[in-house]
Amino acid sequence: MLALPLAVLALLVRVKLGSPVLFVQPRPGYRGRTFRLVKFRTMTSARGPDGGLLPDAERLTGFGRWLRSTSLDELPELWNVVKGEMSLVGPRPLLVEYLPLYSARQARRHEVRPGITGWSQVRGRNELDWASRLEMDVWYVEHRSLRLDFRILCRTVGKVLKAEGISQDGRATMDAFRGEHGASQH
Repeated sequence: MLALPLAVLALLVRVKLGSPVLFVQPRPGYRGRTFRLVKFRTMTSARGPDGGLLPDAERLTGFGRWLRSTSLDELPELWNVVKGEMSLVGPRPLLVEYLPLYSARQARRHEVRPGITGWSQVRGRNELDWASRLEMDVWYVEHRSLRLDFRILCRTVGKVLKAEGISQDGRATMDAFRGEHGASQH
């Protein structure tokens, strides 16, 4: 059912952003085990004179912003769900480099499979500071149920249609997590 829309999106990504079409990155999943997250690419590979990648804000195109605002860039993650690495609902998989920075409580987010959407996504998404986001992830772990998952899925549809919480004000992407002491910073 999703084959045709995925093929059209893949073609658009190829035309607008070039190759590769998919963004693949290791992310920690259940119990912190690493898996390869798959998403549609939303940024160019533009590099500065020194050969390093340009800042995210300079590499994120209008098309990439649209993919993110509609959450269509997330569709390939359904493959991660089929493989059992992710769930539809759960804490979003963050970067592997954050693993040693979590407090014991924050690390509880890895007691469940990561999700395409989650409690913190429907309660503010990337507009939240790190402390709030991670606390919501743990709250989800402590209160998860089929009823809550259904509620989150329904709220996700509304959030996607309204394009709310895509990024922090004036930022292309979220600031990096710096650990418990930096968790309340934007």
